[in-house]
Amino acid sequence: MVSFDAKHGTQVKLRSQIWFDNPDDPDMTALYIERYMNWGITREELQSGKPIIGIAQTGSDLSPCNRQHIVLAERIREGIREAGGIAFEFPVHPIQETGKRPTAGLDRNLAYLGLVETLFGYPLDAVVLTTGCDKTTPALLMAAATVNIPAIALSVGPMLNGWYKGQRTGSGTIKWHAKKLKTAGEIGWKEYVDLVASSAPSPGFCNTMGTATTMNSLAEALGMMLPGSAAIPAVHKERAAAAYLTGKRIVEMVWEDLKPSDIMTRESFENAIAVCSAIGGSTNAPIHLNGIARHLGLELNNDDWEKVGHSIPLLVDMQPAGRFLGEDFFRAGSVPAVVAELIAAGRLPHPDAKTVNGKTMGENCTGKFTEDREVIRAFDQPMLADAGFLNLKGNLFDSAIMKTSVISKEFRERYLSNQSDPEAFEGKAVVFDGREDYHARINDPSLEIDEHSILFIRGAGPIGHPGAAEVVNMDPPAALLKRGITELPCIGDGRQSGTSGSPSILNASPEAAAGGGLALVQTGDRVRIDLNKREANILISDEELTRRRQDVTAKLANGGLSYVPASQTPWQEIQRNLVDQYDQGMVLKPAVKYQDVAHKFRPRDNH
Repeated sequence: MVSFDAKHGTQVKLRSQIWFDNPDDPDMTALYIERYMNWGITREELQSGKPIIGIAQTGSDLSPCNRQHIVLAERIREGIREAGGIAFEFPVHPIQETGKRPTAGLDRNLAYLGLVETLFGYPLDAVVLTTGCDKTTPALLMAAATVNIPAIALSVGPMLNGWYKGQRTGSGTIKWHAKKLKTAGEIGWKEYVDLVASSAPSPGFCNTMGTATTMNSLAEALGMMLPGSAAIPAVHKERAAAAYLTGKRIVEMVWEDLKPSDIMTRESFENAIAVCSAIGGSTNAPIHLNGIARHLGLELNNDDWEKVGHSIPLLVDMQPAGRFLGEDFFRAGSVPAVVAELIAAGRLPHPDAKTVNGKTMGENCTGKFTEDREVIRAFDQPMLADAGFLNLKGNLFDSAIMKTSVISKEFRERYLSNQSDPEAFEGKAVVFDGREDYHARINDPSLEIDEHSILFIRGAGPIGHPGAAEVVNMDPPAALLKRGITELPCIGDGRQSGTSGSPSILNASPEAAAGGGLALVQTGDRVRIDLNKREANILISDEELTRRRQDVTAKLANGGLSYVPASQTPWQEIQRNLVDQYDQGMVLKPAVKYQDVAHKFRPRDNH
């Protein structure tokens, strides 16, 4: 175990002893001890040599998806105490995808910064990361990576299945479907709200394979959760049991000195990419995993996502790519059952990767096959052969992601089935400058949007929105919906909800607000998308492209683009000045140089 240097060089076993039991500095020890005893914890406990375990609490009334962690924290505490530790619970900045304006993407890096300061600057020997709603999972894993004290993640779990008139209704996914029905005049306002609300029957995160289920599944695939714990529904008894076992295990990890950098290796990230394809995971996953990797000093980019993940088949039949929901995925065996299929087929890149329970991924999951072949398919009988992301490039962007597992039959027949030009299509660009412009003008007949148009949205990225908004899954105009045309090609520098089944091209990097190619495209331009060549281009001359780029560069130097709003809060301005692009993980650029800080530095005393 790594010892921590006290002020004058004394070796101590635990980091918390630098605060509470430092014989080289009795004055500061007395100050720290005095105040922490004022709520009833004893000096004997604080100086007992027991590790102090933080519980990074993300549950709150502002974060309904994570709210069950308020209850689960009690079981975490019991596990910590039984294993010989002392629990210190503390709040994490709230992040709720469906509640935060202008977007929860703005807050991931803010929560990361706050948690880094907490883990580094307070007397904590290890931490339980209470994960759940989309951005909380990467924010907490990024912070654990930076500080690098022993850490383990506990998922809050999905909601119970939603039901409406005998049919499963998945959170998020039913929202996009219901909106189409309402726009087409098939349902009214009351049924629209009832239909959407039916998908959220209990505490927990989205019960679809949205970003929350994806990111918690990938945290398990990275090795940072106890096996089988990512997908247990929030209100099931197994979820509370997992909280207790997680509390016990983190104390053991302290004595083993098992740190995030020991678990989240390059090999673990490649495992997670393979699992993401097999489960039909969210297009937000590359942003977040690339960001976590950067905070560990590891190189991971969107080319890696295509190289490792594209040829992995879709094994999980779960909305939005399939039929089932979170309870079904859990009962079918969840992540261990998916990993078992990959291992048996020789397609899990690194079965020997370490996990938080001290065993390898292979030891945890080999042979854990599902007994429900409807929900989790056999490797040789998948829903789709090649289910990973494509990484597209061209004069529109340097990198953008397309999720192949949600390409519908309608979309494929209309756009990708030309025998003389297979897997490619061309169309007229219709450009919207941000979400407000889209909603204001999508039904404007003067745009002459037809089934061959390509919808663009820009000004929606990390800088532009700000914070990267989930707005790329744009519906066609009402006139087309009433004709039964439910999907048009959508391209943007925003994100898309993982619950959406739209095969958009999104996360465009660099974004328009940073001078990327989407700032150059104009309504009426001819655009070509070629999935075989992984290319996306405006079909204009090099001379015209250069002229437009010069015009955008001049605007950026003279006050910016008209569709990029001014910052409204201090944090918006700070993040805009520091944030990197999607393909680089959307991290704060200066932050990635700070790695393993708990072992490189000792925070200075405060008196």
